[in-house]
Amino acid sequence: MKDIFRLMLLPLQAPMLLVLMGVSTYQGMHWSHALETDGTRMQELTTLVWSAECLQAMLIVFLCTMPDLVIRQVSMLMAASRVVSLVVTLLLVTVGGLYLLHLNVLANVLIMGSAVLLARLDLLRVRVVPPPLVLAGVLTLLVLGGANFGRMLVR
Repeated sequence: MKDIFRLMLLPLQAPMLLVLMGVSTYQGMHWSHALETDGTRMQELTTLVWSAECLQAMLIVFLCTMPDLVIRQVSMLMAASRVVSLVVTLLLVTVGGLYLLHLNVLANVLIMGSAVLLARLDLLRVRVVPPPLVLAGVLTLLVLGGANFGRMLVR
C-alpha cells in the first residue's frame, strides 16, 4: 500500500514528469494542426504522418533513456573495423542531417529530448531508478499518452 501511495505522489515529487506530459501534449496539438485536411485520400496520409511522428517520439525517448546502452552497442560495432566505422559514421551523419534539416524537425527533437532528459534526471533526484527498459516504456507511454491527449484537444 505504501508503494502505491508513493507512486501516486511521484508527479508531485518529480515535477518534470508533469512538464514532460505538458510538452508532449503541446507537441500532439502541434502535430494535429499540421495534419488538418478534408479529403479522404489525405486522411490516409494523415494517419501515416501521425504514425511517423509517434515513432519519432518513441525513438527520442529510447535514445534519451538508454544512452549508455546505445552508445556501447554503436561503439562495439564501430570497433569491429575501420570500414564499418566509416560507413556507420557517414550513414548516421548523412541521414540524420538530412532528416533534421530538411524536415524542420530539429526544434521538436530538441524540445522533446530535453524534456525526457529532465524527467529522467528528476526521477534520479528522488531515487526512483527502474531498469532502463521499464523506464523507457513508462516514459514512452507518458509521451504518447500526452500526444494523443493533445490530438484529442484539437479535434
